[in-house]
Amino acid sequence: MPPQKSKLPKGEIKAGFDQTTVDLKIDQIVSIKLVTPAARKSPKYHQILASIREVGIIEPPVVSRDPHARSKYILLDGHMRIEALKELGETEVTCLVSTDDEAFTYNKHINRLSTVQEHRMILRAIERGVPEAKIAAALNIDTRSIATRRDLLNGICSEAADLLKDKMVPIASFPILKRMKSFRQIEAATLMNDAGVYSKTYARALLAATPKDQLTDPDKPKKIKGLDEDRMARMESEMESLQREYRLIEENYGKDVLNLTLTKGYLGSLLGNAKVVRYLAQNHRDILNQFQKIADMTSLAKESAA
Repeated sequence: MPPQKSKLPKGEIKAGFDQTTVDLKIDQIVSIKLVTPAARKSPKYHQILASIREVGIIEPPVVSRDPHARSKYILLDGHMRIEALKELGETEVTCLVSTDDEAFTYNKHINRLSTVQEHRMILRAIERGVPEAKIAAALNIDTRSIATRRDLLNGICSEAADLLKDKMVPIASFPILKRMKSFRQIEAATLMNDAGVYSKTYARALLAATPKDQLTDPDKPKKIKGLDEDRMARMESEMESLQREYRLIEENYGKDVLNLTLTKGYLGSLLGNAKVVRYLAQNHRDILNQFQKIADMTSLAKESAA
């Protein structure tokens, strides 16, 4: 049997970056965003400043060639890093050169270290023999905070950690999750992801709604400000009921969306028939209005909420 032809489109896939980095003088780089005095006072800026002072640039800034000035480069990502280098008296920096000059890509979609990723980075650094004091200086935090981040996942099951590995979860939420047994941790992490909320307050609410037999220490009271034992018992019952309803909705969601999509398409073709529209307009105007609303829908979620 003759080999089948590839269905992939012909042509090369264009690389998003040059294959090599480039060393640039900082005055060759043109910033497209101002780092305000308020930003310079922020914890994030001071963390970047301390990190560069201790270990240098870890994540190279991203630039693109200025089409109007041969020796100039436009800064797409890394404005705080460049400002920190200037403050430290540096005059050169190694950069990634992008073949795309769209700053939106980097400013909106570039990945940052999550809490779990930072924990794993700290562990790797410690395993390689980097002193904790030096790591603390690089991150602009005290050594006690390094110990907290180092032990972040002690008592967290691997499945729950995996669910939260790329989420910006406050460090204060993890000790609350540690009070739950593994199965409940997974359940809580799933609920956090579904809600898109990872705050300490939400974690405490999940703890309050956790039955005693799902706690690592059932005899330890769940002290939640403003809630007595009776209210927490009601919360447990209501949470169980909500979870059952949620699972039922989740099971039917895909089928419902498919049915609604097919219905929308069918009504769209139906309303393309002038005779049908004329008949409905003359005899069933309310039905015609509803059909038109469904056919014009662009977002099922938005229309459902309305």
